[in-house]
Amino acid sequence: MKYLGILLLVLLGNSCWSQSNIFPQTWVGNWKGELYWYKTGKAEPQIVNMELRIQPADSTDTYTWQLIYGSKEEDYRPYLLKPVNKAEGHWVIDELSGIILDQYWVGNKFSGAFTVQKSTIINSYWMQGDTLSIEFYSIGAKPMITTGKGTEEVPNVDSYKLGSYQKAVLIRSK
Repeated sequence: MKYLGILLLVLLGNSCWSQSNIFPQTWVGNWKGELYWYKTGKAEPQIVNMELRIQPADSTDTYTWQLIYGSKEEDYRPYLLKPVNKAEGHWVIDELSGIILDQYWVGNKFSGAFTVQKSTIINSYWMQGDTLSIEFYSIGAKPMITTGKGTEEVPNVDSYKLGSYQKAVLIRSK
């Protein structure tokens, strides 16, 4: 029984390591599904068709990272995915406009965070079986309130407004 536990730990550890190690090759494809966009204070989500197209690009270790919301005519974002330090799980999404977003392997998720205008966006992408799951959180960039006493025992704590949450589960199209 003791050996079974050790074997499970080794297999689970290898599973987490292997996904980041073979990324993005195993993610190549055209992914499609629906994005559910929940806005704070609203019960029903806005539902939008979503696609993510990941294909090898011309340069070594560079891949397309093309996001489509609705249709290609409505909202098409042709980005590139490039490695910074693959051993450390550090990649960037190059928006080809001068904007470059850092992404990292954390646990079993490909995640990043950036601030644009008055919102901080936290994103995560991960494989679940044959599907690609995606989450985005939009958080106000400035604190709504700061509480605490500012001491070592009771430090100041900033609280932020959660503006929206987006979730998609995409299926590789054939």
